[in-house]
Parts: sequence; C-alpha cells; structure tokens
Amino acid sequence: MTPDEQHALLVVECDRMASVSADAAATPVPTMPEWTVEKLVRHVTFVHRMALAVLSVPSSGGMAKAIAVVEKPGRGPQFMDDYRAAAAEVLAAYENVDPSKPVATWEGEGKPDYWIRRQLHEVTVHRFDVQNAVHVAGGAQPDGIDAAGAADGVGEWAENFLTRFSVEQVPALAGRTVHLHTDDGTEAEFFLDFTSDRVVVSREHRKGDVAIRGSAEDLLLAVWRRRPLDVLDVVGEESVAQALYDGVRI
Repeated sequence: MTPDEQHALLVVECDRMASVSADAAATPVPTMPEWTVEKLVRHVTFVHRMALAVLSVPSSGGMAKAIAVVEKPGRGPQFMDDYRAAAAEVLAAYENVDPSKPVATWEGEGKPDYWIRRQLHEVTVHRFDVQNAVHVAGGAQPDGIDAAGAADGVGEWAENFLTRFSVEQVPALAGRTVHLHTDDGTEAEFFLDFTSDRVVVSREHRKGDVAIRGSAEDLLLAVWRRRPLDVLDVVGEESVAQALYDGVRI
C-alpha cells in the first residue's frame, strides 16, 4: 500500500476509535487481560503523541529523545477527548509532512511513511480490542477491517516484527518453514524461514512445512493473537502452526 492509502485508512480507524463512549472506560478488554478500555485508549493516545514528537526532534537522537518530550495521557473521564485531540493533530501533521524528512523510528532513522503505517496497524488492532470489549459487554459487533489494510498489516508483522526474532527465541520452530497466505483476493503471501539463526521472511508462493491461510482480517487478528488459530485453514504440520501461534508474542 502507498502511504497515502495507509493515511486514508488511518483516518477511518482513528474515527472508529474516537467514536467509543467514555462510559465504557472501566470495561475489561478480553484480548488484553488486565486492561480496561480507558487504559487501552490512553495507550493509543500516547502512540499518537509519540508519532507527532518524532517530527519535532532530531532523528539522530533516536526514539529515546522523542519519548522524553511526550506528555503521558492523564487518567479520568477526559480520556476520550484527549484521544480525539491527539488523533486529529497527528493526522493533520502526517497529511502535510515532507515525505523525505528523516525521523526516528524503532528501526533507526527512517521516513514519515514508517509512522503512517505503524499507526495504522496499531490503531486497527487496538480499535478491534476496544470495540470487541464493548461487544462482549453487550454492545455492537466490531467494525470489519479493510482487506487491503489487513493484508498490509500482516506484511508489517512478518517483515518488521518477526524478523527481529532470533530462532533461539522460538526453539519449537527451529529448522521449520511456514507459508502464510490470504484467500480473499488480496493475494498476500509470506514465506517464514526458521532454518538459520535469524527468521527470514520473503514474499513468495513456496511450499512450507505448513500453510496457514484465511482472510486478511482473520490472518491479521490471529498473528496478533486476537483470534484463535482455528479461524484459519491449516494445511500440513499443525504442530508447526501451533508453535508459531504460541511462540511469537510481540
């Protein structure tokens, strides 16, 4: 996806998060045990403020410099107002930012498109968490996730997060391979290779020890452990799929 497409989806997801009622503040979040809706929304508010901060501090200072200037969201009934203000400010900033501007990221110096993408998938997953919490408490079903956006989110999970793992961190997967792919027309495919010291991810159609497939939404929510593995179609060695699901906790 292009940064413009990701930004457009980020607007949608921020609006969905912003629509949550402050009355849900104390509602437990089943997908994040020991968290409440208020705590989770405050977390996403902090993420928005952090993404805004990286635009104003020297990229050479890294994330530590950016985090140091972020004001932590306060507790209390204004938590949704704080979220709406942070979302509006960061959306406006990233709509107008110079795309070549060097900024700090969790992976070293990068460009603003890193944060557009990171915020999109952060908000998408946590918006699901919050809406699902409200649903479990008797409210409406969570909104669906845009298929192309979800496929991009699986790509970020695989290429930007999973590749940080050493294979010794997931010993049950050592020497194994996994093929992830969507079956909803988004045509996203990822080959996860655990046969060397580091996890290697490539975008290709290639037979692995196990193939895991499903809609982009189900795949995204499953790799982030928001839906159970059994929402996906597993072909091959099921124990390898289970080891991936159980062993990769980000």
